[in-house]
Amino acid sequence: MVSKNEILQTVQMISEQHLDIRTLTLSLGLFDCISTDKKKTADMVYDKICRLGGNLVSVGEALSREYGVPIVNKRIAVTPIAMIGASSGGYIELAKALDKSAKEIGIDFIGGYSALVQKDFCEKEKQFLLSIPEALSSTNKVCGSVAVASTRAGINMDAVALMGDIIKDLAKKTAKDGGIGCAKLVVFCNAVEDNPFMAGAFTGVGEGDAALNVGVSGPGVVEKAVKAYPSADFATLAEVIKKTAFKITRAGELIGRQAAKRLGVKFGILDLSLAPTPLEGDSVASILEEFGLERVGTHGTTAALAMLNDAVKKGGIMASGSCGGLSGAFIPVSEDAGMIRSAKEGILTIDKLEAMTSVCSVGLDMIAVPGDTPASTISAIIADECAIGMINNKTTAVRIIPAPNKEVGDEVEFGGLLGTAPIMSVHKSSSEKFIKRGGRIPAPCHSYKN
Repeated sequence: MVSKNEILQTVQMISEQHLDIRTLTLSLGLFDCISTDKKKTADMVYDKICRLGGNLVSVGEALSREYGVPIVNKRIAVTPIAMIGASSGGYIELAKALDKSAKEIGIDFIGGYSALVQKDFCEKEKQFLLSIPEALSSTNKVCGSVAVASTRAGINMDAVALMGDIIKDLAKKTAKDGGIGCAKLVVFCNAVEDNPFMAGAFTGVGEGDAALNVGVSGPGVVEKAVKAYPSADFATLAEVIKKTAFKITRAGELIGRQAAKRLGVKFGILDLSLAPTPLEGDSVASILEEFGLERVGTHGTTAALAMLNDAVKKGGIMASGSCGGLSGAFIPVSEDAGMIRSAKEGILTIDKLEAMTSVCSVGLDMIAVPGDTPASTISAIIADECAIGMINNKTTAVRIIPAPNKEVGDEVEFGGLLGTAPIMSVHKSSSEKFIKRGGRIPAPCHSYKN
């Protein structure tokens, strides 16, 4: 059992090192809302979210007061809307129902405007994909994701090609806000069904009707722990990180289980992911620099990140039998003060970030590129990232913003947790003929395990 005393031991982490519960995410299955009438489907979705999620914010605020632990976001993730709306075709109506319910109950974001097309897609799913720019540009709180690849299925290159056009269109529709719509859309390989973090959260088909998933974050806590051992060897440093991750996980599980109990739902998983913010002292990059790197992105960065990610996972697994989601280290450029600094200095490049994604959680996250970047180049970046995930049997993703009217050297300001994104350069050589081939890149031979 997790005791309150264990939470009290984290007071210093909370007050000085930015430890927080990054999100309480209520997972809701919507299969019982399916009908052939798009208005009826949208109404049922709205009613269910308001009925089961109506107390999420108040429960989170009460727990934060009682335990003294900041709970930054309260969110909901639902069954992929491509499935829920297939019978009625009312995708935009469903997006608006999601947004309306999110505003009604006061949550920060609602995820699940999503599709799973890792092997192929039918006409209904293609219609859904084409609805994404309008859906995400006309709503405020709705987030979406598209799974275009997996180790088992390979890479659906037709979907990859389409996503390049969709991302460009979404950026254009939200141009007055720097293309912020693209910050609400993730393209996945090996998508995770119980991930509580936005923008990629959705409730997978293997999940139940309702569960509470919690995401914990503490880059500042880990940085402080590493800083206390300036001359330690890596084996010692790994143990320090594991023990720190253990403490963070225990705190998160107590909050998560209490939230689930008060909401009357099952406790799902605890995702121990080091998710940074633009605040100084809350940076994954700073942890890596405490390892001895002058700047994140220089030689040695991938090795340092691999050790950090592994130690965090081991510490979490030691602390809880409910670890899930992604649980590792995130490297969203615009949301990490150290990453922003290194990208501005030209040390951290997209190519280096791609290498780093082979050893950490998720992938190329919150990357801003010039607004005139061709759709085929964006698709090729997605394909490269999917290849890393497919071959290494891990989750990878791309959240990329072709910022309208911006070029290398500029910045785009999103505000809040989304931060400031320096515009990063992409290769000028064309990938258009490569993307136009279409079809499917077959699954690797090691995928055939049964």
